[in-house]
Amino acid sequence: MTDDRDYVLGTHDDEVERLGLQHRVWRPRALDAWRRAGFTVGQTLLDVGCGPGYATLDLAEIVGPSGRMLAVDRSRRFLDVLEAKCRLRGIDNVTTREMDLDAGALPDVRVDGAWARWIFAFVTRPRDLLARVREALKPGATFVLHEYFDYSTWRFSPRCPEHEEFVRAVMTSWRASGGEPDIGLDLPIWLGELGFEIRAIRPIVEVASPSSYLWEWPKTFLAVNIPRQVELGTLSAGTGEAIASAFARIETTPNAFVVTPSVLEIIAVRK
Repeated sequence: MTDDRDYVLGTHDDEVERLGLQHRVWRPRALDAWRRAGFTVGQTLLDVGCGPGYATLDLAEIVGPSGRMLAVDRSRRFLDVLEAKCRLRGIDNVTTREMDLDAGALPDVRVDGAWARWIFAFVTRPRDLLARVREALKPGATFVLHEYFDYSTWRFSPRCPEHEEFVRAVMTSWRASGGEPDIGLDLPIWLGELGFEIRAIRPIVEVASPSSYLWEWPKTFLAVNIPRQVELGTLSAGTGEAIASAFARIETTPNAFVVTPSVLEIIAVRK
């Protein structure tokens, strides 16, 4: 059993809601990657670190009733949310498993494909997890990953020193919990060493204005995680208030924009 403090960003209600908005913002990118990876009807797919399962539900629709989704996460709280959504929607092709991604065994099946987004950055033994995912994949199966490779590109115009302090605090708390925010720099090398063929690799960096839907992603992250960083002790309450005030000023500044943290998209095939 895990609790909220086991996740550096938490598993509380506000974080569940934020993850939903995050998935909606990034959903077009995920759908495009899944299409190019060949995910389709009748397959068995693995969602590694599924969280509350927003991507799992989309993938369950893609594989359809003749397919199967396996969703694994170490948070019982997140899995409860996913299971409730499946019951509400009458989705019966999703199987969940609570497990420690740093040590637990993945389901003893061979899958046609796997998906992970912002998971390897948070585990303490990412290469070991990558090896275990490989063992779960059939030869020729495809693994799609979205992971940060330069988190510090998350910046605003006009320049905002308060926000840059916040980004540093997030990265500090991330690494203190055993994760690595820029894990994308390591994954292609490890994939090659573990017997994957990399079919595609590309950066994803977005620029958005306050009027765009994408803006809601950094906005909700700040709203939820400024208090979280204060709780964790990486920011003082006064600094947190200053960051929130600075962001509010940026939102009303003409021609303001945000540059998102840099994500690496990798599509790799198990040999």
